[in-house]
Amino acid sequence: MTTIRQPDAFHWLGEINKASAVMVVEQGIVPPTLAAPIAKAIATVIANGARPGADRPGDYLALEALLIEAGGPDVTRVHSGRSRQDIGATFIRLFLRDDLLVLLDSLNQARDAVLNLAERDPDAIVPAYTWGVQAQPTSFGHWLGAYEAALARSAERIRQCHARVNLSPLGSAALGTSSFPVDRPRLAELLGFDGVAENSLDATQIAPADLRAEAIGVASSAALTVGMLLADITQQYAQTRPWLILNQGSRTGVSSIMPQKRNPSGLVHLRRLASTVAAGASVFAFQAHNVPSGMHDYKPDGPDAMLADATRMLADLAGLLPDFRFDADRALDEVNAEYSTTTELADVLQRDADVPFRAGHHFASDLVTYGRANRLRPAEIPYAEAQRLYAHAVAGFGLPASLPLTESVFRETLSAQGMVRASKGLGGPQPAEVARMLAGQRGRLGVDRDWVAGIRDQQARAGGRRDAAFAALRGADG
Repeated sequence: MTTIRQPDAFHWLGEINKASAVMVVEQGIVPPTLAAPIAKAIATVIANGARPGADRPGDYLALEALLIEAGGPDVTRVHSGRSRQDIGATFIRLFLRDDLLVLLDSLNQARDAVLNLAERDPDAIVPAYTWGVQAQPTSFGHWLGAYEAALARSAERIRQCHARVNLSPLGSAALGTSSFPVDRPRLAELLGFDGVAENSLDATQIAPADLRAEAIGVASSAALTVGMLLADITQQYAQTRPWLILNQGSRTGVSSIMPQKRNPSGLVHLRRLASTVAAGASVFAFQAHNVPSGMHDYKPDGPDAMLADATRMLADLAGLLPDFRFDADRALDEVNAEYSTTTELADVLQRDADVPFRAGHHFASDLVTYGRANRLRPAEIPYAEAQRLYAHAVAGFGLPASLPLTESVFRETLSAQGMVRASKGLGGPQPAEVARMLAGQRGRLGVDRDWVAGIRDQQARAGGRRDAAFAALRGADG
């Protein structure tokens, strides 16, 4: 069964006709005596199209035949200074601006879910990876906050794209306007646009391609972020004891042969959807590439489907994240099993004992080699061995052989908690910075939600003004 998008092209043809009827009368393009008959015919066609099972044509010429049937040939005067070209370009922007708002709603839900998960245990220690290898410890809030920051950039891109989309092409006619005194700013106002897409050739023939490419590019950037987050999480499933795992339920699957399996089917399906969105941007670019500006038939309508997929992807992410179980002890144990804190050892030697960084780094590297060879965790390395390794490591640098750290300082420096607490840089994983950043991210999410509500209110008010002006045309016949 095919789903008809609402509002559909028929709906917007009706709204465009309302706006055009108001404008052509105001501008004197149509005499006042025809205002009521034209408005009545437009209203009749709209009402007939609302009946169950009624035909709702989205092509203007098909709809114009219904207008003539309802009001006679004078009704066609509403089309003065218009073309199917500028109507089609207006369609694209009307649909895109709504799609972008729906996408941003879904994105904001996903950001909220990420922040909710981060705020459960923001200061818990978790491993962070580079090149697929454990690199340094960070905090749960810092890790998830990084993904929210990326999603927030996608939100910013949506707002910027919406501002470029929300400019009206209507009144551009085929591409070069017309000799009628069409008031394009008035049409833009009546349809709730922020202004006019000024160059009429660009508005009708060029912008429809690059604006759709921009919109699905924004969706693709969000898909890349979602895919990266899901890849990070999926890595946990290779471990015997993951520290972040889906609770057993509707988002997990079982094997038909292996009773121990709890497959992360929700993750896999969402990754596939993210890949579909990312691929869609490339598909549109290739199909629209190197096509002359007037050849709209060769520019696909794929962005509608891609933006719908992206909206569903983000909604699925928002639904998936609350189902995760985080094991803080297991995450800390994963960090403690590796040597990702040895960067701090070299830093402390330079900062507190004036040991040149490269000398300290050489010692820390030797410590790692020794520990791994002897199957020791960092906390299990005997202090005496650390002293011996230090003396050997710094001999070539002409430094004193004595390790300039007490055993307690040495142990604290190698601890994940100590390294995270010692972080001082802006935007680091230390608890105070994580709390500050998460609070700021919460605030920005609220601003973005208010922005969506404001845009929808603006469009609703424009619709009210359009209806009022159109009703005035109908006069006593209304």
